Amino acid sequence: MIKLLAFDMDGTLTQHRTPIEPEHYRMLEQLSAHYAIVIVSAGDFARISAQIGNFPADILGNYGMQVALREGNGYRIAREIRLPADRPSVAARIAALRARFGYQDCKGDGVFFYDSGMVTFPLLGTAAPIEEKLRFDPDRGKRRRMLPAVREAFPEYTVALAGSSSFDIMPRAFDKARALGEYAAERGILKREVLFIGDDLGEGGGDRPVLEAGFPCFAVQDYRELPARLAFLTEAL
Repeated sequence: MIKLLAFDMDGTLTQHRTPIEPEHYRMLEQLSAHYAIVIVSAGDFARISAQIGNFPADILGNYGMQVALREGNGYRIAREIRLPADRPSVAARIAALRARFGYQDCKGDGVFFYDSGMVTFPLLGTAAPIEEKLRFDPDRGKRRRMLPAVREAFPEYTVALAGSSSFDIMPRAFDKARALGEYAAERGILKREVLFIGDDLGEGGGDRPVLEAGFPCFAVQDYRELPARLAFLTEAL
């Protein structure tokens, strides 16, 4: 029996870095009447809570480096881990990768540092238009070919494909599987009682560790179809 629904954010509940659509918000409301809901995301909780329109769900941000638990109309920060990156070293390694693979010309910043210590390597730059990002690597093939080199450049980190055109680079101990496992265990919920819903379960994807850890998973190909595809969760009740 499913007790906990765990959602990835970008590409699953909504388009990358965009607010949730009304139909998806209503879907969460309907599901929350029957299941506990948690968001497990690469982004920080402040961005995620804004994207979901302040929907009352707990948020595991930055691959579990942040844990924000819903209380009343706000959040209580239960975990805020900060392991600052060596910024000059990280920036130099990313510059070398850009030169090697031909991505020196980018819009905005070529690297984004989170306060937690997580890093995003946006191939097109932080200011690239969303339409350009979505066209860049829809099958993730370009980034999968680069993945071994990025992992080799950052042996002390975990590296995953992220968003539509980026890599996330986070301290080795953290990933979505660990974050979700700890969250469920603290609530006495077994793996088989969790359903994780994500769009990046393939090799190298940020959601992949959840699948490899043995959690039941539901793959999303097009976030716009999600409400219809998850109808089975309430139809059987």
